[in-house]
Amino acid sequence: MPTEKLTFTGHAGDQLAARLDMPNGPHLATALFAHCFTCSKDLTAARRIAARLAAMGIAVLRFDFTGLGHSEGEFENTSFTSNVTDLVHAAQALTSRGMGPALMIGHSLGGAAVLKAASQIESIKAVVTIGAPFDPSHVTHNFATAIPEIVDQGVAEVTLGGRPFRIGKGFVEDVSNASLKEAVANLRAALLVLHAPRDATVGIENASDIFLAAKHPKSFVTLDDADHLITNPADAEYAADVIAAWSKRYLSLPDPEKTTEVPEGVLRVTEADENGFLQDVQSGPHHVLADEPAKFGGTNKGLTPYGFVAAGLGACTSMTIRMYARRKGWPLSGVSVDITHAKEHAADAGDPGAKVDHFERTIHLQGGLSDEQRERLLEIADKCPVHKTLERSSTVATVLASDR
Repeated sequence: MPTEKLTFTGHAGDQLAARLDMPNGPHLATALFAHCFTCSKDLTAARRIAARLAAMGIAVLRFDFTGLGHSEGEFENTSFTSNVTDLVHAAQALTSRGMGPALMIGHSLGGAAVLKAASQIESIKAVVTIGAPFDPSHVTHNFATAIPEIVDQGVAEVTLGGRPFRIGKGFVEDVSNASLKEAVANLRAALLVLHAPRDATVGIENASDIFLAAKHPKSFVTLDDADHLITNPADAEYAADVIAAWSKRYLSLPDPEKTTEVPEGVLRVTEADENGFLQDVQSGPHHVLADEPAKFGGTNKGLTPYGFVAAGLGACTSMTIRMYARRKGWPLSGVSVDITHAKEHAADAGDPGAKVDHFERTIHLQGGLSDEQRERLLEIADKCPVHKTLERSSTVATVLASDR
């Protein structure tokens, strides 16, 4: 996934640091991601969601709000309203590149911010919130004991997530007066609310309030036992998959155009998790996941590589049988193929310890077929092209691409 570093001007004239995650193939749409309170664009959940969307052709801009991460400015001078304005400026920066965002995703207070900002960005068609508060002032519970000092002194240093931050009086006053009810009711975009019932930071009732205030089309999906920051990689992957599947309906994504980068007939596999084994497998407009079981260090999100080989054999077998029965006009009402794979000692190998791959097929045929017809279809199974490929010797030529 190619990632471009860029900056744009925020609400106060400061340069805000951003990352634009681009698809490997055709660019079909653009999303804008808003991180949680005092978090950054590099939050694990944000990176995983961006990677998953980029894999399906959606570019994602994630940036640090003013005074956070690698962005310029003083955090103590920011407010909820300034965060909303920063989002609008981010959208304008994308639009100036011909990439006006159609999707906005906001995590925690970032979710509240995208709900407020969406109506100010003409290109937005869909909005996603993750663990978002319905009342932005909910965030002040993180530093409630410091509020008297903030009000009295104008600013105070608080510790959030083990790090010091200076919170200004303007932020407290602004967030206390902020309301999302009208913004949610007038969203003019499809809404997906993601929230964990056991979220100890922002209660599940916030999801209910957002959902009830919104007009259709709207959807709610639970994140089960995920924590507020979505620190479990499996929870982040699940959220990413849900967003990717849901957004297709509302973004009206075009079918990817053929490009010289991914020629017809090429299947591309791209690493999706550098800490595990998850892979994005793309062939034309089709997308699936490959992985390894958890006991082998994977996350078990997709078929194993050998599982794909077995799937190819099973699918080709079923198709070959159906094609033959259809041509003969035989009463075949259904086909299923069970495939098992193992390594077995090669009886004819010169090396006594040599092993070969052994695939075993069990074919299930439904319908009023005669014994002769069933036997013939069993013979036809061996005509499957993938079967023939596996049985005869194959060669694999490997070269290193010139790109870096």
